[in-house]
Amino acid sequence: MRARATEARVAESGDGSRKTSAVPGGRLSRLGRMARLATGIAGGMLAEGGRQIAQGRMPRASELLLTPANARRLAGQLANLRGAAMKMGQLLSMDAGDLLPPQLSEILARLRADAQAMPRRQLEGVLVKAWGKDWQRLFADFSWQPLAAASIGQVHRATTLDGRHLALKIQYPGVARSIDSDVDNVATLLRIARLLPEGINLAPLLHEAKRQLKAEADYLKEAGHLRHFGALLADDADFVVPSVDEALTRREVLAMSYVPGRAVERMDVAAQAVRDRIATLLFRLLFREMFEFRLVQTDPNFANFRYQDAGQRVALLDFGATRRYSKRVIDGYRTLFRGARDGDRARLLAGAHEIGYFSADIEPRHREALLDLLELAGEPLAHPGSYDFGSSDLPARVRDAGMVLSFEKGYWHEPPADAVFLHRKVGGVFLLAARLRARADLGRIIESHI
Repeated sequence: MRARATEARVAESGDGSRKTSAVPGGRLSRLGRMARLATGIAGGMLAEGGRQIAQGRMPRASELLLTPANARRLAGQLANLRGAAMKMGQLLSMDAGDLLPPQLSEILARLRADAQAMPRRQLEGVLVKAWGKDWQRLFADFSWQPLAAASIGQVHRATTLDGRHLALKIQYPGVARSIDSDVDNVATLLRIARLLPEGINLAPLLHEAKRQLKAEADYLKEAGHLRHFGALLADDADFVVPSVDEALTRREVLAMSYVPGRAVERMDVAAQAVRDRIATLLFRLLFREMFEFRLVQTDPNFANFRYQDAGQRVALLDFGATRRYSKRVIDGYRTLFRGARDGDRARLLAGAHEIGYFSADIEPRHREALLDLLELAGEPLAHPGSYDFGSSDLPARVRDAGMVLSFEKGYWHEPPADAVFLHRKVGGVFLLAARLRARADLGRIIESHI
């Protein structure tokens, strides 16, 4: 479907094959959908629990939640809600999706790749609000069929009157004002499913999640991050960052230059050298973000990256979840990573203290168990030469050890928010490298930084 500025009516073409659904905008309607989701999942858990008990097994709550049927309920409803609810569902996918059975991972992966698009009526409402009733006169060409639909908005191609090709990131209506309730509702769902340790005080983390998501929903802020990263990486020929169209960008519409490329997670069929190069570049970028810029794009959603065969460059498409880090925290990670690389537990301990991993009253056995976990997570740094991410079971080992520790009575304390968001990025790059079956020498890549 296309709109042409010179025509009185917006012309339509294209196959219109993408499924659309209206984004629920009201707080009560979104709450009602979450309530129905919780009821459906609870019923599914009871049914599956009864079946397993009849077979002589004593299932865990997490096993009951993450059944294929419940995963379909969860993915379907969160994809329909979009916004912060879908964003938190993506976190589950990124944290655990590649560690789950293939059929379950496939279901949850839909949250990472694509959401349902909003119908044309809602889309037009956003565009009129942004640019006025005659907005189509701004473009020589506008594609009604979105290139992608994500948790907070969808992306459309357009051509300006002077021939520039743009990608327009257009926010779903009502998403920004529903963030608080969405986050609270998903947290409640996790509690009902008993996926959280008893007695955990989620308030600080939920507050930080809400703050971060509100920043992501402000496209003027993202435009600022886009400009900043473009300047920081201007001298790095291995990466390409879109430029901002200042005249067309609004709080709910981000206009940027269109950057072509192939979805990076689909590069798993490429030659080994290409896959290794992609992983190496993304780890190199991660360490530059941390140790040089102290500014980290903390959303590792695979859809945020594209690969350009011409020039062998990685395109960086999304800077909504960008977080600035203090020198103290980054110095803590420098010490921590050095300790992980060298097998130095004293440095691990010092770095963990600087970052804020330990509560003042942590028991010695819990401190040592956490150091064991950090040492385990640092395996790729300590590995001599290239680490084979494709054959590694490290995520499963780290997750199992972490779950045992976090649910041990008396251990849990609220992790620092900075660490939560940074670990999301580190873990996401690891999972992408695993998806690509790539190899990378992390010790060599990080050497100049620590």
